[in-house]
Amino acid sequence: MDPLGTDLTEEKDRNFVTALARGLEILRCFRRDDMTLTNSDFSERTGLPKATISRLTHTLCALDYLVADTRVGTYRLSAGVLRLGFSRLAAMEMRDRAKHEMRALRLDGPNSFVTVALGEQHRTEVIYLATETSTEHITLMVHVGTRLPLFHSAIGKAILVATPQERCDQIFSFARERGKAFEIEARTIYEDAKREYALKGYCTGFGNWRSDVNGIAVPVHSLGDGRIYGLNVGGPSYQVKPKQLENVYAERLMKVAQGLSLQQ
Repeated sequence: MDPLGTDLTEEKDRNFVTALARGLEILRCFRRDDMTLTNSDFSERTGLPKATISRLTHTLCALDYLVADTRVGTYRLSAGVLRLGFSRLAAMEMRDRAKHEMRALRLDGPNSFVTVALGEQHRTEVIYLATETSTEHITLMVHVGTRLPLFHSAIGKAILVATPQERCDQIFSFARERGKAFEIEARTIYEDAKREYALKGYCTGFGNWRSDVNGIAVPVHSLGDGRIYGLNVGGPSYQVKPKQLENVYAERLMKVAQGLSLQQ
């Protein structure tokens, strides 16, 4: 088992390039408020020995993905990292197109406590790309970059039910890395979500992600590049009730998702 938590043995997958995976983990060490990190920080966050970290940071500097400050022994992300994000422009385009519809969904409904969000799957999580948050004093605080569990949230289940089987198989392999019991639970949730979506046209999450949060979600298809997004509406359970979400917001949510899926 690799220190990063992934089985990277050659016998497991002969095509898996461990050095590449470790280099990408170094870049992922940077968090929202991190401007610079040291080799010790990288070692602590990845579990890799400092000697390995030193070789990885040296290589990433040579490739212009990191910039070193040799005076203090720190590293920062360089502009070269932006090149890795160019393929994400399609996702940003979807985000920009969705913002108006998301705002209307939040403002035109009867409940001022609801929040609307657009997200995309990454391994066993959903990452929010866009949010329209309630302006109430007490509300569900989410922002771009917020991460939700893929299998235990309405938005995650909505993404899964529209994801092609081949991609689902890969997602379940990510779940397997967290243990056989987690994979079994994930597959059960997936089958239940498919049945619910077939019956209702949306997926529910009433206290599944967090006990104090209710939400419903639908998939959004990007016909141009095949990406699957999730669009949800929800809020604190004491203000946003399942009955209102299903009887009032569900039809509106499905209509917005259908419109976004057709805008190419």
